[in-house]
This record gives sequence, structure tokens and C-alpha cells, in this order.
Amino acid sequence: MSTGPASPFTAETYQNEYLAAGADTVDAVVTVEAAGDEQAAGAAAVRGGADRAEVIIFDTSGSMGTARKLEAAKEAAAAAVDSLDDGVSFAVIAGDHQARLVWPVDGRSFATATPADREGAKAAIAAAQAAGGTAIGTWLDLARTLFASTTASARHAILLTDGRNEHQQPHELAAAVQACRGLFQCDCRGVGVDWEVEELRGIATALLGTVDIVADPEDLAADFRAMISSSQARALPDVRLRLWTPQGAVLESLRQVAPEVLDLTGAGTPSGPLTQDFLLGGWAPGEARDYHLRIKVRPGEVGDEMLAGRVSLVLADGTVATQALVRAVWTDDVAKSTRIDQHVAHYTGQVELAEAIQEGLHAAKAGDHATATVKLGRAVQLAAASGHDETMKLLSKVVEIQDAERGTVRLRPRAERSAEMTLDTRSTRTVRLGRRSGDGAPEGGSPTPREGT
Repeated sequence: MSTGPASPFTAETYQNEYLAAGADTVDAVVTVEAAGDEQAAGAAAVRGGADRAEVIIFDTSGSMGTARKLEAAKEAAAAAVDSLDDGVSFAVIAGDHQARLVWPVDGRSFATATPADREGAKAAIAAAQAAGGTAIGTWLDLARTLFASTTASARHAILLTDGRNEHQQPHELAAAVQACRGLFQCDCRGVGVDWEVEELRGIATALLGTVDIVADPEDLAADFRAMISSSQARALPDVRLRLWTPQGAVLESLRQVAPEVLDLTGAGTPSGPLTQDFLLGGWAPGEARDYHLRIKVRPGEVGDEMLAGRVSLVLADGTVATQALVRAVWTDDVAKSTRIDQHVAHYTGQVELAEAIQEGLHAAKAGDHATATVKLGRAVQLAAASGHDETMKLLSKVVEIQDAERGTVRLRPRAERSAEMTLDTRSTRTVRLGRRSGDGAPEGGSPTPREGT
């Protein structure tokens, strides 16, 4: 672990650094925690509402006119406006087969969270009507244009839809998402059961946000308030993970594994001859996240040691807030080289759990019930072994669990679509493992390499 005085972050490595002679793969979990004191953030912290910008995007396509979805969406958007801190810059977009800025309407890109602008925005939201198709890429394009005009350091959007992106080609949506990367974070919500989980997950993953289902429109307002609250709690915007690896090493994978699985492997940008930067988005005081790295290095002989990786947390102003080191030590001691670190084993299982759920649901949707039963049975087995009680509850609504330990299940013939989509959207949420034990050694692992070696 490495921190300076009043550092905004701490980082700690969990790994078994011992490898057998000729082995070339290093696994490590790096836990990162933001300080609970906002003062530790220093100059990189968000300074008041004027340094924040929020965009609220809600679907007004024709299908929103059913089941009271549009009325609930308008109530939720109004609740989000009311939840904004005074002075926050905000805008409201209504989306169908095109995007329309409904507030502000006086030529400004952003309104300011004042009594007058709040009332104006809520009146404009209330006037929205359901009509047209769905082209989510145009909604994101307008949001990108708005965010590009602000100097606010914390930029966040909420996107709500009830349907698929049917009035654009997939490549058009993909291009819009790519153009937004790094400019703002976006939490995505689907209302009802006629939208595509994978479509919204792709947007949320690329834009470092969350995705979830709101099956009952009446729950939208509470969810919007919670998203605004979470966004406004992030005191540290635009944090990056900088990974250094030695000459000849290859990063095989980098995943956030807690609080949910997020594959960052292909998202790095070069920041030096041997370093890549990965956007992590904003952090709230006291927030903790875990990252699993797998690095392929040049194989060594018994007695060789090397620094296989260095993880740095870099703030928006370029300050390196903390570092954690990943080591490789080659040994002929079989007991050392075959030990699996508890954190690495736990999160490898959590990633497998998410993949098993998604593959099982995909197979069920395609009518391949045999594969679906095997995959969802494996998911039950993994969830039971890791104590993932919430996932077990969601799985039990989709399969009949006969033997959790063995993963023996039967598909429920009339499982509700909302239950399947809820399981899918929340499949990436993980159970976090505890920190280092009281004797200073990792739980189930070996001593952590320190900075300066």
C-alpha cells in the first residue's frame, strides 16, 4: 500500500506472487478505496454545484404512452430536477426518433438549478407527449454537444427508455456511444420489459455508468432521485487507473470486479512507452472498488524476481494519488507456486457467475433449454458458494433450485420476463471480499509488495 499525507486514495495488492519455473501468468487483485474525508481530495475535488453538470434524458416515443410509462417518466424527471443541488448546471432532453432539448429553451446549453429554472424545467417536462420512434444515438449526440460546451469537471447523465434502438442502425448507436466516452458518465434505466438489456448495458459500460430495470413505472421517481444523489456524492471526477507493465509484458485482462464486473481490458489509451490509462469515472468519499489484473510476462527461472505491474490512481489534475505493485517471484517450492490467493479465486468465480447467468439467459431466449439449464445451474452453484444471497433470490425466480451445492436446477416454464431481465441486469453485481486480516497478511494469499522496491 502506498499513500502520502492526506492522500485521497489507498491501494492494496492481493496476490500469490510465486510462480513455478517457466510460468508466465501473474494474477492480482488491487483494492482501491477513496478517503472518507473530502478534504483529502485537494485541488482535484469538485467545488460546489457550479462545477457539476447533469443531463436528464427520457424517452417520449409512442410506446411510452402505454401503461402510464410516460407519466411516471415525467414525474421521475421532475423529481431529478428537484434533487439537484443549488447551482448545478442541468439540461433536459426528450427523445424519440430524434432528440429535443426541452429545457432550457432560451438558447443556453444548460440551465442553473435555481427556483425559476427548476419550475420552468418541470413545466416543460409536464408538456411532453408520446409520439415517434426510438433513436438513442441521437439522444446521446445531443447530450455530447451539451457537455462539450461546459467547463464543469463532474458531468453525468441519466438515460431512460422503454424500447429498443429501432430507428437507427447498430453502427450509428455504437458511433454515438464511442464519441461520448470520457466526456460524461451515464446511468441507464429500462422501464417495462420491451427494451434490450445488452443494448443499454453496452451504453452504460462504455460510459462508466450503471444499468438496471425499473419494471414498475411507479418506482421511477425514487430511482431517479437515487441516481442524482449518487452522482452528486462523487467528489473526485475523472479518476484514471494508470498501469505500467515491463517491456515484453502483455495485459491479458483488466476488470473491475467489485462492486460489479466491468471489463476494462480494451479501454486503455497509451500514456507513456509502457503505460496505459483506463478511465474510472468519479468517486465518492469512502467508496471502494476492486480490480483484477492478469499480466503475461516473460517466463523466469528459479530465483528470478521482477515487478510485473504498477497500478497508479491518477486524479483529474494529473496528481498520482497512490500506487500498488504487482510482483512475480519464480520458485521451485510447489506449495508456494500452487497456492491461489483468496481474492483472486473469489473474483474469478464472480466473473464466471456473471457470464454463466448471461449465457444461460441467452440460451433460454434462443430456445436451447439444455444449455440454459446447465449454465444457470452453474450460476446457482457459484452464487451459493460465494454467499451471493441477492443473486440466489433472483435466480430462484427463473429456475427451480433442487440442489444448490451441485447446481441442479429446472427452468421455470412460466418465468416472468421482468424476472429474467432483472437477473440479467444485476448479474454483474458482486459480493466484495474483506480487506487484509489483522496480522497484515492477505486472506489466503501472500505478503503484499510495497512501493519503492
